[in-house]
Amino acid sequence: MMNFSTKAILGTLTLASLLPSCRRDLMDQLPEKPNILLIMADDLGFECLGCNGGTSYHTPNLDKLAETGVRFTHCYSTPLCTPSRVQIMTGKYNFRNYTAFGILEPGEKTFGHYLKEAGYTTGITGKWQLYGSTSQGELRETGTYPTDAGFDEYCLWQIDTVGSRYASPVIHYNLPEAEKFENQYGPDIFLSFISEFLENNKEKPFFLYYPMVLPHDPHVPTPESKEWDMNRYQKENRFFKDMVEYMDKVIGIIVQNLEDLGLRENTIVFFTGDNGTNRRIKSNIGVKEIKGGKGFPTTYGTHVPLIVNCPEAIPENKICHELIDFTDFLPTLADLAGISLPESDLFDGQSLIPMLFGKTKKARDWIFCHYDCGKKQFPLARYVQNKRYKLYESGSFFDIQEDEQELNPIDREHQTRKQKKVMQKFQEILERMN
Repeated sequence: MMNFSTKAILGTLTLASLLPSCRRDLMDQLPEKPNILLIMADDLGFECLGCNGGTSYHTPNLDKLAETGVRFTHCYSTPLCTPSRVQIMTGKYNFRNYTAFGILEPGEKTFGHYLKEAGYTTGITGKWQLYGSTSQGELRETGTYPTDAGFDEYCLWQIDTVGSRYASPVIHYNLPEAEKFENQYGPDIFLSFISEFLENNKEKPFFLYYPMVLPHDPHVPTPESKEWDMNRYQKENRFFKDMVEYMDKVIGIIVQNLEDLGLRENTIVFFTGDNGTNRRIKSNIGVKEIKGGKGFPTTYGTHVPLIVNCPEAIPENKICHELIDFTDFLPTLADLAGISLPESDLFDGQSLIPMLFGKTKKARDWIFCHYDCGKKQFPLARYVQNKRYKLYESGSFFDIQEDEQELNPIDREHQTRKQKKVMQKFQEILERMN
């Protein structure tokens, strides 16, 4: 019987056989190495964007990116930040390389390494939190420093120091020592770095990764909140709305910056979120109220937005309903850059290129998650799901279309023939994921 590793590699090779024609389509509109900008919001579930039907927040810039690009309706992360960050950067499920919260294992090869080796200038700004625990002494500085993760330049919060990420933030700006930016706002510092990075690299291919700090708690005023001048450290859930809308504003400024520098048409922009919304936040899609599920492996903890946009090259107003997993980002970026990933390495992701450029190849009919984040309040969870059903290694089986909060497992004795068939297939996948 073919083992999982072989199957994963062969799946990648099968997809690779489709790429020449896809690359030709792309090459008609873009240079051989298009610029790549990957933006990832912090604690932003699918329900928070207007383009996804959300009615609680005003997100015109992201809505416009969706309208002029591809919007994915079934993208799934892990339920928490570090597991998602390790997964998106390495293209591997967490059981292969996740060791502890706040750590990217030294020696792991990331999309930063691959793109740098391919001739890209690489930059990162926003939240790091992968160099080791800042509270557990034995784990301090046991992770990976950003320059060791393939990035030439960085402007980051929480490498080896915590401090504020919002008002008067503590940030490493291309320096090993953190600096406190008095009376300034963290997201504005990151925006300044992005503007400088784009200006300095407008004549050569670049990869810029922006794992945002917004709209993670503490939920505090932004410079556009009326409370900013009175008490910018005031913590209330109501400020989540201001933070989402400031996040959208920042993205609009970045896109305009690309436009002004003549980079818009040869830059692929990705936007997603690292996990579901904070559990203290309630948002609406129409009249339906959704309570954030961050930390838990339910739909509202893992269902995140995904938008991909590039004028001319990517179709406008396209909606893709295929399953997308966080491991899919690395092979997608590699294909965009013309990189052949080494066959000796095991990657769990599949490229989105066929879906982005009008091909009909179906990427997945299931996704897998190994979630063991290292925090006591979030127990181990291993599961397989498609758009309708979900099976945990514990044996709990849910119809997540009808039971989004997973309150009523399907009784084995009352399963339909189709449900039994799906459950058997999922059990076989779980057995391979050891």
